[in-house]
Amino acid sequence: MSSGRDSYLCVTWTDEVTGRQGHLVVDRLVRGLASGGLRMREGCSLAEVRDLAEAMTRKEALNYTPGARYVPLGGAKGGIDCDPRSADAQGMLTRYLIAMAPFLERVWATGEDLGLTQTMIDAAVAEAGLDSSIQAIYPYLDHPEEARERLAAGFSVTVEGVGLDALVGGYGVAAAALVALDRLGRTPGTTRAVVQGFGSMGGATARYLSRAGIRVVGVADADGVIADPSGLDVERLLRQRDHLGGIDRGALGAGVSQLAPGAWLDLDAELLVPAAVSYAIGPGDAGRVRAGLVVEAANLPVTGKAEASLGARGVTIVPDVVANSATNSWWWWTLFGDIGPSAGEAFARIDRAMDDLVGRLFERSAAESTTLRAAAHALAEERHAELVARFGRHRPANVPQRAPRP
Repeated sequence: MSSGRDSYLCVTWTDEVTGRQGHLVVDRLVRGLASGGLRMREGCSLAEVRDLAEAMTRKEALNYTPGARYVPLGGAKGGIDCDPRSADAQGMLTRYLIAMAPFLERVWATGEDLGLTQTMIDAAVAEAGLDSSIQAIYPYLDHPEEARERLAAGFSVTVEGVGLDALVGGYGVAAAALVALDRLGRTPGTTRAVVQGFGSMGGATARYLSRAGIRVVGVADADGVIADPSGLDVERLLRQRDHLGGIDRGALGAGVSQLAPGAWLDLDAELLVPAAVSYAIGPGDAGRVRAGLVVEAANLPVTGKAEASLGARGVTIVPDVVANSATNSWWWWTLFGDIGPSAGEAFARIDRAMDDLVGRLFERSAAESTTLRAAAHALAEERHAELVARFGRHRPANVPQRAPRP
């Protein structure tokens, strides 16, 4: 949820070919840099991108570990108002990156978000004549070529045929959920879960929840809900999905029900994971939520009014700025060398981070009689202030003004 304060920079661009708009919001800077993904969806607005950029500031700050090689950045976000399935999508993405090139070269490090894959972004980056979607950070690396090779090696790692980069976010959501369940006195074996969204984030979340012993009774994709109160075969569903997370209805097993798109809110479960679009649970939806724990895999999936209503009913919400932060952190931990390019190191680091952060939020929430989100926001402000005090807001004088090209 937005704090209402002004962002450092807001840019709106109009595509001369389609007439549609794209946005960039740099919320705050640390050492002259900001990090945050680029999304593409029909109806993406400046207000949405501003909220997401502010959340990225918190997400970065919450992962500050004094003594680590990775120094968190400020928060930013990009957004393009276009259906990613349309024929205009790749061309508009390239034109957007050309327009935003001065920011990408010096200020903004970005990667895939809703509606886009890193492969699509990398292709557009090359066509736009840029070096990388994260090239702004290269001058800050002690050994840039080694760091880039390490990150490339990380992206080449696969786990059971799936790229590590597509798994770390959902693994982190599942890890956050398991810590929260433990704090709430629940065990995986007595927990049912519903996951809304079955792309890389939702699919990996469902996989690792299931492997932890949680019964996944419902998943939702763009076409509707697939449910089975006895528990879905998550691995089978993963084999049947397309690259955008759509599930082949013609290959479902016996006992699986197909429900309308909005029915994911009505299923009986103790754990609810919204892992698709922002603002998925509004004030009119809160009364339908049956779970006692909501873990936000998507960015901003629960509106402020809905959260207030859920909180009044005793529903616990693990906020997105913690639960879905593993993708962002994995990029930087690997690039800066805090971990090597392996699944084992990535998953172990994510487990430690979620155990620390989610546990810290529960303790602070109890001590201050507040929500987990309020506790997260307060902790993020403290850590951001420490980052600025130590490293400054603006680019140091000894750092090149343009990222060197190979």
